[in-house]
Amino acid sequence: MLKNIPAIIPPELLKIMSEMGHGDELVLADGNFPAASHAKRLVRCDALGVVELLDAILQLYPLDTYAERPAAVMQVVKGDQVIPIIWEDYRRLIEEYEGITDAFDHEERFDFYKRALNAYVIVATGERAQYANLILKKGVIFPDADPGQEQQNAESN
Repeated sequence: MLKNIPAIIPPELLKIMSEMGHGDELVLADGNFPAASHAKRLVRCDALGVVELLDAILQLYPLDTYAERPAAVMQVVKGDQVIPIIWEDYRRLIEEYEGITDAFDHEERFDFYKRALNAYVIVATGERAQYANLILKKGVIFPDADPGQEQQNAESN
């Protein structure tokens, strides 16, 4: 066990998120998504929903601040009457953790599938909401302030 790591993130996903580099993508797939047939790497989190997993992931995973929109959702198929209210939870969490208010690209269904084929990892969840799939583009961890500058600031206080 480790401190300050959300317990719902399985060790395999923690390892994979650590391996990922800037620009790599992670897909949080709902229960209907063809995750196994699209994944280079597949992590199963079938007992979890996307919202609770996203909340845990964003505590550790930086989003790409260089991308115009560091996340993507699957567009509702024309003629489908679904209103994906789960997206509001995604917006809220991304704004809370990253301060980004306009984070989503809206990908056509088959374009979303193509993008998922190239993702570093797909996390299969048990999410039952329709159109709950989400792609997250990994950002960078910026270096802390220069240690010499920190020492100067401490001495001047």
